[in-house]
Amino acid sequence: MNHWPLLGVLVVVLGFALRMNPAMVVVIAGFVTGLAAGLTPTDVLDLIGKAFTEKRYLLLFLLTLPVIGLLERHGLKQHTQAWIARLRGATLGRLLIAYLFIRQSLAALGLTNVGGHPQTVRPLLAPMAEGAAETAHGPLPQTERERIRAMCAGTDNVGLFFGEDIFLAFGAVLLIQSFFADHGTQLEPLQIALWGIPTAVCAFLIHAWRIRRFERALAARVTAAGPREHARGDAA
Repeated sequence: MNHWPLLGVLVVVLGFALRMNPAMVVVIAGFVTGLAAGLTPTDVLDLIGKAFTEKRYLLLFLLTLPVIGLLERHGLKQHTQAWIARLRGATLGRLLIAYLFIRQSLAALGLTNVGGHPQTVRPLLAPMAEGAAETAHGPLPQTERERIRAMCAGTDNVGLFFGEDIFLAFGAVLLIQSFFADHGTQLEPLQIALWGIPTAVCAFLIHAWRIRRFERALAARVTAAGPREHARGDAA
C-alpha cells in the first residue's frame, strides 16, 4: 500500500497551524496528494475542476458560515432575544414545538437544508429560546442556558430525522426499497414513505411532551436556584 498520498493530510495540518489561507492550503494538499499518488499535474487539475463543477452547491453552505459570523458580530443574538421578548405568549415550549413542526414538515417535503444547526439553531433558535425563557423566569444561570441550547439542537435533530423519512427520494427510503427487492419483495417508495408518517407523528408528540416537561423543570430549577444563580446569569 502506498502511504505517500497521506502527505496531503500533513500539509493541511501544517497549513492551518501556520494560519495560512484555507483555500490555498486545500489546493496545495490536493496537488501533494495527487502527485504522490502518481498523477500528473494535468490530471490533478482535471480532478479539482471536475469536483468543483459537480459540488458547487456546497459553496452555498460554506458562505453561510461567514455571513452568520458577521451578523452575530453586529448583534444578531441581542436583536433576536429582544424581539422574542416583545411577543406576547411566546414561551420557550411554544417556540420549540412550533419550530419542530416546521422543521419536520419541510424535511418531509425534501427541504432538509432550510433549517440546521449552523444556519438556524445557533444564530436564531437558541437566542430566541433563551429570550423567551428570560422573559418568563428572569436572568438565567449559565448551566440553564446550556441546557436550552442543547434542547434546541435536539429539537432540530428530531424534526429532521423523522421528517425526511417521509420524503420519497430520501436515501433511506431507497435503501429500504432495495433491501426488500433483494429479498424478493417489491415495494414502491410511496408505500415505504407512507409508513413513515405514523412514526413521524409519534416522534412529534413524544418530543413535544419532552419540551413541555423540560420547560416545567426549567422553571422549577430557576425558582429553586435563587437570586445568587440569577446574578451569575447576569454576569455570564
